[in-house]
Amino acid sequence: MLPVHAQTAADAALNMANMLDGAGGGVSGDDLLAALEDAAEAGQPMAMWQLGTMYENGEGVDRDPAKAFGYFAQIANQHADAVPKGVEADIVAQSFVKVGDYYREGLPDAGIPADAERSHALLLHAATYFGDADAQYRVGLLYMSDDGLGANPLQSARWFSLAARKGHCPAQAQLGELLFHGVEGIEAQPVEGLMWLEIAHQRCATTADAGWIDDMLNKAVAAAAPEQQLEATKLADTIAPQFAGF
Repeated sequence: MLPVHAQTAADAALNMANMLDGAGGGVSGDDLLAALEDAAEAGQPMAMWQLGTMYENGEGVDRDPAKAFGYFAQIANQHADAVPKGVEADIVAQSFVKVGDYYREGLPDAGIPADAERSHALLLHAATYFGDADAQYRVGLLYMSDDGLGANPLQSARWFSLAARKGHCPAQAQLGELLFHGVEGIEAQPVEGLMWLEIAHQRCATTADAGWIDDMLNKAVAAAAPEQQLEATKLADTIAPQFAGF
């Protein structure tokens, strides 16, 4: 899920494609590809992002993960110290996330080995320097198991909270789950936990994450007292607009 602030990387890439498309449909797919390649050659991160997503998903070109990795890595390498605000920063942060994903799994055909440490470092840069909500959420997940950054519920809650307050609904759900039940170092806060779960339910209703979030919410509701449910619903209705993303 892309962060919702200002304008997403995907929106920016689409705008660039529309701009290159000129008078609406007058440019062929080959010409558009050539224009994007020229823009990428000139160092424009939006063009690199568009090409990376095209090759990653096989949209208008043959699917080629190695080329996709190359474009995302180029953005990350060339713009790692971009000012952490605005559209370009969003694209750069998401490119760090993408490259981190490739290093997590590895890409043997392109000579890219799986490297969990490097993957984690890339995610942490996107999460800390750029404050990217999706990266912050993923860092929170990494602190939930020994296989990631080491099980640390307090760190998970911290990172989920940062992402949740930016409108990242899976992070809102994970934060709600931790607060509702409580873990070592975090006292159970059923009302606040339910509040975050209800906000996540509302925000993620039409996404692929809706199923597991609804399961979390339903289990919490079944375990909560009626007065806790009522208070949490009131809080969610009042506070939700503040955490709808920006």
